[in-house]
Amino acid sequence: MCQPRPLPALLLLLCCPWASASALRGQIVGGHEAQPHSHPYMAYLKIQGEGICGGFLVAPDWVMSAAHCMGNITVILGAHNIHKPEKTQQVRGVLKYHEHPEYNPSTMYNDIMLLQLTSKATLNDYVQTVPLPKTGSDLPTGTKCMIAGWGRIDEDRATNKLFETRVSIYSRRKCILFYPHLDSGMVCAGSFHELKDSSQGDSGGPLVCNKVAQGIVSFGYDSPPGVYTRISNYLPWIKKVMKK
Repeated sequence: MCQPRPLPALLLLLCCPWASASALRGQIVGGHEAQPHSHPYMAYLKIQGEGICGGFLVAPDWVMSAAHCMGNITVILGAHNIHKPEKTQQVRGVLKYHEHPEYNPSTMYNDIMLLQLTSKATLNDYVQTVPLPKTGSDLPTGTKCMIAGWGRIDEDRATNKLFETRVSIYSRRKCILFYPHLDSGMVCAGSFHELKDSSQGDSGGPLVCNKVAQGIVSFGYDSPPGVYTRISNYLPWIKKVMKK
């Protein structure tokens, strides 16, 4: 993941030693290029002067991302190769930013944000919404999920094309061994046997399990598991914001 407005490493070590590697890092190691437009809900967030993040379309005029991705954002939908002009792409500005009111950049608690677009996306084969959870229940340990993004695929190479990899949900008990300050608004995922996790540049992208967006790429160490904002924990807030 790449974070615009990253926490400086020294500050991170001082304020949250439990996440001592970095607040948003990692790579899609073992990932591969996604079939073009196989994740039509994906949004590329270009943040003026600061970098990129991922996001995902949850309604024709709403994109969800991580709160740490806040900035002057332009949203690009329907993209595969972000550095090539594609007829499938739709560009939108952001009308309103809704960062969770209790987001804490030191602990990464409540790392969720909703972006209201300046106009509705045109839904088609290349631009679609992804469903959100209907209940607040935890995902079973071992549930297979997918992450995708335009971030770094290793230490030296960034990708212009959308990459993807599969990960599995960790039990809360096991995840707390890595992150003692894990709270109910977080969920862990990664590969149990391989170095697969979300990539630099993928912050704010979705953790999709059984075709439902269950998490938002948030933070982690340089190796799995990564920590994701648990969307089901925020359903009342999401509904309230999207009704405004």
